[in-house]
Amino acid sequence: MTPNDILFRIKLLFRKDKELYAFCYKLLGFVPHHIDIYRLAFAHRSQSIALDGRKSGNNERLEYLGDAVLSAIVADILYKMYPRRREGFLTNTRSKIVKRETLSMVAQKMGLDRVVHPVIKNHPHNTHVYGNALEALVGAVYIDQGYERCKTFVIERIITPYIDIRSMARTELNFKSKLLEWGQKYRVPINFELLETTIDGRNNPVFHSVITIFGERVGEATGYTKKESHQRASEQALRRINGDTALHDAILKQAETIDSNTEPV
Repeated sequence: MTPNDILFRIKLLFRKDKELYAFCYKLLGFVPHHIDIYRLAFAHRSQSIALDGRKSGNNERLEYLGDAVLSAIVADILYKMYPRRREGFLTNTRSKIVKRETLSMVAQKMGLDRVVHPVIKNHPHNTHVYGNALEALVGAVYIDQGYERCKTFVIERIITPYIDIRSMARTELNFKSKLLEWGQKYRVPINFELLETTIDGRNNPVFHSVITIFGERVGEATGYTKKESHQRASEQALRRINGDTALHDAILKQAETIDSNTEPV
């Protein structure tokens, strides 16, 4: 046991929220400056908590911030790790690392399932509750400690113990196939459309694609090939569908309505 550990244990005897402090210290490797921001990170949208005795909140805003910070940190890591690889490879690899399935797996291995308890059980979006909480935790560390300490936390507590970047980089991730599989499962028509083809500053063709479901744009992206633009648009569509409960439910409801109207008498 280090001197810092001994000092922390002594101070812990006189703190409120001893269990939360102890959990955060073990999880993060440092003593939080502002414990309330971590309490908020663990508050699922179905169980908003009181803040300052005046208002309530949950981890949605921290999740939004953590998503952006985590993406920036992973992009920084990949940029330095692969100095000769092109932008498409870096983007694809980053997507594999920060996708909800990966983050949910890591979050549960870190023990976040012990402190995040959604009130609504067996909801389709609860498969990503812990991954969302991990993003919120990254956002909390960023606010509490700053970017450099947050980057160290991501590398030492998330990437190094749980994610093999080089192995993940070699794994092909087909967002378009995943989106089409989702559409087939729920009988939702997925439409891909090439909006335009332009030329960039180096005379390379750039393809601009859009994905619509029941006439609504759910994904839109560009790429140096039609396939790349479809992949990026599909990734965006999946993130939006999985992250927006109202949109997800509205699409499935519309699909059910069409099915019921086309069933044979």
